[in-house]
Amino acid sequence: MLHAYLAALIGISLAQVSPGPNLFAIVGAALGRGFRTALFIVAGIATGTVVYVAAAALGLGALITLYPAILTGMKVLGGGYLCFLAFKALRSAVVGGGSSIQVRSDAWTPFSAWRHGLLITFSNPKAALAYASVATFLYGSGLTPLQVLGFAPIGCASALVIYGIYALLFSTGPVRRIQARFARTTEALFGLAFGAIGARILTDGVREIVRR
Repeated sequence: MLHAYLAALIGISLAQVSPGPNLFAIVGAALGRGFRTALFIVAGIATGTVVYVAAAALGLGALITLYPAILTGMKVLGGGYLCFLAFKALRSAVVGGGSSIQVRSDAWTPFSAWRHGLLITFSNPKAALAYASVATFLYGSGLTPLQVLGFAPIGCASALVIYGIYALLFSTGPVRRIQARFARTTEALFGLAFGAIGARILTDGVREIVRR
């Protein structure tokens, strides 16, 4: 069981380290709002990890296979949400003024930051497939449903550590001062990143609907 957990942890850790919606959300919050807000977003993402592992242990992969429309719906909603975030960032880059990244610290409560992290996690259908794949691997290694569910705190801890490090690094004074100096450029980069990911996910979902 430990060998299976270790292999699954390596796979999930590599996915968490790589650039994606979760990472962009944390970096943006750390730059504009500081470590505390970014940490609550990390907590929301970690919560989403637990939900995904639990759902995968209870048969999320099989459910998606039987009802592919579930994944299509996730792509449309998730891609649309990421495109919305991209629009806000790009508008701030063009217009200036109220930045989607650098806003007043009191504009985000711990709950709203946590909720944002959770929504970012749920907006990425590839995350659902990733954890479904992890569950399939763990089941294939001979683990029981309860043992597969036992991977949830491991995945959660990995998210807290990896994303927490990113939050700490990008909330330091020198990095935030650089961001403040090039605020519009930063907004544009984040907008393009979210837009590219969101447009691709949304396009995949729409194509699947059209094919049906």
